Amino acid sequence: MSRKLILSVWLSLAVALAACNAQPTAAPTSVPQTIRVGYFANMTHSQALIGLARGDFQQALGPSVTIKTSVFNAGPSVIEALFADQIDLSYIGPNPAINGYVQSQGQALRIVAGATSGGAALIVRPGANIQKPADLAGKRIASPQLGNTQDVALRNYIISNGLATKEQGGTVEVIPTDNAQILDLFKQGQIDGAWVPEPWASRLVVEGGGQLLVDERDLWPNGDFVTAHIIVSTAFLKAHPDLVKAWLTAHVAVTQWELDHPSEAQALINTQIEKLTGKKLKDEVMTQAWARMRPTWDPISSSLVQSANSAFAAGFLKAKPNLDNIYDLTLLNEVLKSKELPEVH
Repeated sequence: MSRKLILSVWLSLAVALAACNAQPTAAPTSVPQTIRVGYFANMTHSQALIGLARGDFQQALGPSVTIKTSVFNAGPSVIEALFADQIDLSYIGPNPAINGYVQSQGQALRIVAGATSGGAALIVRPGANIQKPADLAGKRIASPQLGNTQDVALRNYIISNGLATKEQGGTVEVIPTDNAQILDLFKQGQIDGAWVPEPWASRLVVEGGGQLLVDERDLWPNGDFVTAHIIVSTAFLKAHPDLVKAWLTAHVAVTQWELDHPSEAQALINTQIEKLTGKKLKDEVMTQAWARMRPTWDPISSSLVQSANSAFAAGFLKAKPNLDNIYDLTLLNEVLKSKELPEVH
């Protein structure tokens, strides 16, 4: 046997032996250890409150995925967190979602499902003598945060009734303030009213003695408009559609349960609000708030364009945006089809 042949045989044996002794390598996985989720301690984010408390989302995602939650006060903070790569998925109102989409030139996020229709109102202080829109002149009205959904709705209402905010040369002072502080300021008489989501609107009525001036449902066709929906980071959606679909599967199931068991849903929501805010809501607050909102998975996309126009009129957008690609309802419709429910658009 030639020297070259002997050397070749020995090399082959060495390679085979090394392969036998090598430790097996774990297959790479695309499933992250953590999904970072944002939501508010509001009734309009009821699916998040219920699904996290009961474990619906954890069960749908499986034991290998950890859910890390962040509780926000209003939408703009959510968008900041998403831009900073601090959250992957969040329940949020329409206007911050629009702003985030526009600011990122349509790259940062997609709306993947609806969450709530209705559930927002303008409540005024009796001593402020506000009986009609014109009476808002010279008054101080609060909203949860500059540029959030209720803030835009308030400013649009002011404009559409022939008034203007102080920033626009008018007399109505809009004061963006945390919801909890709004209630305190309202009780102290330091603000004259507030446009807020539930349960804060009902708390202003029940605990603050306020009066309902505007139920926002009255401003929309058939009383239907998006108050909250689910957004997902575009990068996360592309990388982990299986996790997003699992989340949406639980989201739809929780929504169905809420609609079928309203009393139990309200009780569980109240328990979670107490854990997050330190205070349980009065039964009267829960009843009023629930009556003004409707849990849904439908994003009610037709109302989003009007929200964008309102944001433009209020000066939050430089131009009316093209929202053609803001929705990606593919996974939601797959879930709905599997449950023999009508698809949404």
